[in-house]
Order: sequence, then C-alpha cells, then structure tokens
Amino acid sequence: MNLRIAKVIAKEEWRYWGRSKLGIAASLTVGVLVVASLVSTFVRMESERESRESFQTNATETFESQPARHPHRMVHYGHYVFREPAPMAVIDPGVDAYTGTAMFLEGHRQNSAVFSPRYASAHAGPFADLSPAFAYQVLVPLLLIVLGFGAMPREREGKTDYLLLSSSVSGSDLWLGKTLALAGAMAAALIPLALALLLAISFGESAVVAIYFLLGYLAYQLVWVLVISAVSAWMRSASASFSLLLAVWVVFCVIMPRFAASTAQVTSPMVGKIASDFAVLEAVRNLGDSHNANDPAFAALRAQLLEQYDVDDVADLPINFRGVVAETAEANLTEVLNEFAEEKMAEELAQAQVVHWLGILSPTLAIRSFSVMTAGTDVRQYHTFLREAERVRFEFVQALNSVHARELSYTVDMQRSNDEASERRTRVSPSHWRVGHVGWQPPRTGERITNGLLQLFALIAWAILAAFLGLRGINAGAREHG
Repeated sequence: MNLRIAKVIAKEEWRYWGRSKLGIAASLTVGVLVVASLVSTFVRMESERESRESFQTNATETFESQPARHPHRMVHYGHYVFREPAPMAVIDPGVDAYTGTAMFLEGHRQNSAVFSPRYASAHAGPFADLSPAFAYQVLVPLLLIVLGFGAMPREREGKTDYLLLSSSVSGSDLWLGKTLALAGAMAAALIPLALALLLAISFGESAVVAIYFLLGYLAYQLVWVLVISAVSAWMRSASASFSLLLAVWVVFCVIMPRFAASTAQVTSPMVGKIASDFAVLEAVRNLGDSHNANDPAFAALRAQLLEQYDVDDVADLPINFRGVVAETAEANLTEVLNEFAEEKMAEELAQAQVVHWLGILSPTLAIRSFSVMTAGTDVRQYHTFLREAERVRFEFVQALNSVHARELSYTVDMQRSNDEASERRTRVSPSHWRVGHVGWQPPRTGERITNGLLQLFALIAWAILAAFLGLRGINAGAREHG
C-alpha cells in the first residue's frame, strides 16, 4: 500500500462529500442530534443531580431535626435516601434511566427504589432515549453508511476505477484511501464525545477510565468504517451496497439488542414480584412479631437473658427486654430479606451476563455492554446502591433499637400508654437521630477496565475481519480489471 496515494484519494473523497447534498444533509442532521443529545442529557442529569442532592439534604435535616420521641417511633418514621448519578451518566445513563432513584428506609421492611427517570420523562416519548451513547451506537453508524456506501461502487459505475487501476494506483491503495476518508469523518464525529468525557472528568471521573471509554467507542466506530468499506469493495452498484449496509445496520442495531433481551429472559427467567412477595411472607412467618415481647418466638431469648443476668423477671433485667426483642427480630428479619434480595440481584445479573456474552455476535451489543460497565451505570452499580441503602437502613434501625434496649427502662416503657406523663418519660434525646450517607460508589479502575475487555476484544476482532474482507473484495475486483 502507498500511504501517499491513499491520502490523495481520501482528500478527493472529502471534496466529493463537500459537494454532495445528501452527505451534507446527513452530516448536519446527525451532528445536530449528537450535540442535542449531549446538551439535553447533561442538562437533565445535572438537574437530577441537584434535585437529588437537595432532596437528600432536606430528608436528612428533617429526620435529624425531629424532637424527642420514643426510639421505636423513629424506626417507623423512616428516612429517604437518593441515588447519585455517576459522572459518566451524562453520556450513557445505562440502567439509571429505568431504575428507581429514591428509597424509603424504615424498620421491618426493605422497600424498592422508586421514581424512575424514564417514567418521569415519559412526556418526551421516544426522545427520552436520545442519550449520547444511543447517538454514537445507532445514529453515527447510519451517517457513516450514508457517506461511505457508494465509495467503491461509484468508481465502478463511473468507469473511473479503470483509469485508477491502470495507473500507479493499486486496489489496496484505493481501498485504503476510501477507508481513511471515512475514518476521518468518524474521528470528527467523536470530537463531541471527547469533550463530554472531559466534562465527566471534571465531575470526578477517572481520566484513565474516560480514555478507555473513548477507546471503546473508537473501536466500535472503526468496525463500522471497515464494514462499510468491505461491503463497498464487494458490491457492483451503489444501490446494492446501500441496501446491504442498511440491512446490516438493522440487524446489528435493532434486531440483535431485542434478540439478546429476549434470549436473556428465556435462558435466565426471573421470579415474579407476586411470587417473590409470597415467598418472603412464608419465610418470615415464624420469626415472630417484634412488637410483641411475649410472642412465643422470643421465649428462648427471654430464658437466655434471665439466665445470663440471674434474674427471675424481665423487669429486673438491666436492659429493656422489649428493645432487645426489637433488636434481635430486626437482625433475623434482615438476614432473611437479604437472602431474597441477593437472589433477585443474582437473577438480574444473570440476565445481564447473557447479553454480555452475546456481545461477541454483534458490535452494537458489545459496545452497549462495554459502555455501561465502563461508565459505571450497569446493573452492578445499581445493586451497589441497593446494598448501601440496606446497610444504612439496618444501621440506623439497629442504633435506635439499641437506644430502646439500653437507655429506656422496661418498666417505664411498659407504662407509656397509661397517661401523657408516662408517654413523655419514654422519649429520648434527638441527639440519637443520626443516619448514614449513601453516595455513588465508583468501582475500581482496574475492575472497570477488566469488565469491558471481552467486548473490546470482540470489537477488535470484528474490525480485523472487516478489514480482511475489504481487502479481499477490492483485490478481487482489481484482478478482474487486470
């Protein structure tokens, strides 16, 4: 290959696109959509970030500013926590657009996350999904097809390939020049993405992860450049080239994601919510009622404490038996609830893994998995939020149960319903109203890079295969003329 000749061919291809109304219109349309997606996603994510921070501050202040109360009343008063979006959610929101952003924490329950951004923006219709990641995964390849589908067929239809191949230009030089021209368009399209990644770095994202993320999208776009060049090299007419490339785009960008989702649901089915709820109720049925210290389920605990402190009645214990019951029951209940929660998260992760492995069959599937895992917006990070929220819930509930058990007299506690004065004696200082913080927990840089390696290698393999086919096609054509 002669790189100097290839550069001349690439330059002429760019000049042709500059005169092409279709090329200019397609470039402007996709360019506007890419920039609009970046701006709209940034504005939306920043608005959500500020709203969640404000709501979190208000929720914490409201909880901690409560007056003196009975500690168990504060257990039921509860507390809200809000999920912080990842810095690179401005590019690829991932599952953040579909999962809940807020969770109400209270005793005896593990509530679901609520207020999904997708439902909140349902009025936007299909444009709610127009994220920068979607634009680069679906729209930019379509632009590259419009620009490059006729690169080689145009030369054949105009009979100019005879002149080029009969001179000092080889088939490989021609293919390389056309490919370089398309790669230049690809590089120009990636500039907004690079700027968005700089913005993500300013929000606290790792520069190494951002560069790795850009590398993945560069590999994906390069796959399309080489696929387009390969099809163009084999096709005899521009119409046939465009039809085949459009079919490839539909298969990769439309059909394969649906196929992967359906395959994941069939091969790794999940237990429905109703069935899961009934299973939880069945599992906790014999744990006892934590509000009833005389429940038979706590008879063994009562006997153990009486023996430990060598007393005959729970009223003589140095601790409040009702608080100990609440503490023990919450620990037992949480253990059961965590088992079911982990089972559900394992089912969700199993479905994600099916899509993850199917990434080798389609570059679009590969970049989707690569994108969310590298951006920190995949299902694993949502599970991290759920676990952190549960940790905060359990800690603040058990802290209140500990106050109930160790700072409130059993006798006073039993008499709290007698009159208002007795009720006031069961109130404890609001200095105990403290809750933890659930922030965004970024996975380790090495972990994020490792998670996306399979997809990156799949993209590189696709690129090598497409380059090989492209060279074979152009050389076959050159031999026909030779």
